[in-house]
Amino acid sequence: MKGRRILLKCATLVTMDERLGVIDNADLLVHGDRIAAIAHRIDEPDAQVVDCAGRIVIPGLINAHLHTWQTGLRGAAANWTLPEYFRSMHAGLATFFGPEDINVATLAGALNQINCGTTTLVDWCHNNPTPEHTDAAIEGLAESGIRAVFMHGSPKPDPKPGQRPFWELPHPRAEIERLRAGRLSGDDALVTLGMAILGPHYSTWEVTRADFELAREYDLLKSMHCAGLAPRCPDGWDRLADAGLLDARTNVVHGNDLGDAQLRRMVEAGVSFSVTPEGEATQGHGFPIIGRLRELGARPSLGSDLESVFGGDMLGAARVALALQRARDNEAARARTGELPATSTVPVSEALAWITIEGARMLGQQHRLGSLTVGKQADLVVVDARSIGMQPVHDPVASVVLQAGPGDVEAVMIAGHWAKRDHRLAYPGVRARLAELAASGERILGRLSGAGARQAEAAH
Repeated sequence: MKGRRILLKCATLVTMDERLGVIDNADLLVHGDRIAAIAHRIDEPDAQVVDCAGRIVIPGLINAHLHTWQTGLRGAAANWTLPEYFRSMHAGLATFFGPEDINVATLAGALNQINCGTTTLVDWCHNNPTPEHTDAAIEGLAESGIRAVFMHGSPKPDPKPGQRPFWELPHPRAEIERLRAGRLSGDDALVTLGMAILGPHYSTWEVTRADFELAREYDLLKSMHCAGLAPRCPDGWDRLADAGLLDARTNVVHGNDLGDAQLRRMVEAGVSFSVTPEGEATQGHGFPIIGRLRELGARPSLGSDLESVFGGDMLGAARVALALQRARDNEAARARTGELPATSTVPVSEALAWITIEGARMLGQQHRLGSLTVGKQADLVVVDARSIGMQPVHDPVASVVLQAGPGDVEAVMIAGHWAKRDHRLAYPGVRARLAELAASGERILGRLSGAGARQAEAAH
């Protein structure tokens, strides 16, 4: 290992490593981009020493599903139903984005993730009609300093006369070839490549199979939505399983509409699931499938989903997911026995796992990310537990998941570099970029309003 040494002293370490657990009054040494040592006392004369007394250090959080390109439209979709969202976002607002809009939205969204304690972002980018849009999004991620998997997607506009609809169009092979041969050729860089495909819920069988085979050809993680509107290929999951195309490089977002037999078959094939609890509960997808997965011995990763509706705080997402699943379990127990369960059905430590080690597992990166373990990447979050909202700390895991918020995130390290220190992002010029973001959002929303007015005038 090369590079500088940073020594975190006297911290409470919530390692999320099954062998280590929680370690009080511990030191953690970072050497280069990796965790080099964990012990109750480490002496390293050449290291930069960081006093972490009164702090809780956790692994970097992993946001497993976010449409970061919508950051400039925050609040715009707050009261939309799911059909309104598809009509006004994908067939409307998305069509007004230029590369510069994608760039500033992705940059600002990624910086917000860092500010909230996320070190790895799965950026599900499905508004990239040109290579320039794609490159602008990737540049935004790289400029932010976040670790990211850029999930290359495809737009969903209404077809123009003579055009084939998006659900009949295979994923653009030329773009995957270009990205894999160019900037996103490696798997160890901070920004890597995945595929955000339509899948059987949103495309024909022919498109689904072609997209799965393209992802397998390039050994890329493929992620797809499964919820919302009626599926376009209802038997697609069974056909994929029969063809041997379901595997650990398959990620399903939501999954609320899957039948029990389908879900079991997918879990047995190694498919991962990313739940977005707030979005699913409010937009009509249904209750998250966390309990159904747990019954099959599986665990989800979590995402915050829509920047145009929800905040990006992953601790908040874990809190919502935990509350929803405990509520479902409590109601089921009442219906079955007339009484509540003897104790909580889901431990709070499991909720923290959903946004750390389970996110890493979804990415196939559990050997590098998701826990404070010697040899893993130095992705970590320092939570200031001295505030009035967190004192006293009796259970560090519970304090982090159920009490902490973005304001308690004191520092964030990604690959051994500080992306946030002393409650301030390391990125210079944040205010100037936020002004660009606001101007972008206002322009795009203004175009949608203008289009709506023209349509109303034409109707009369």
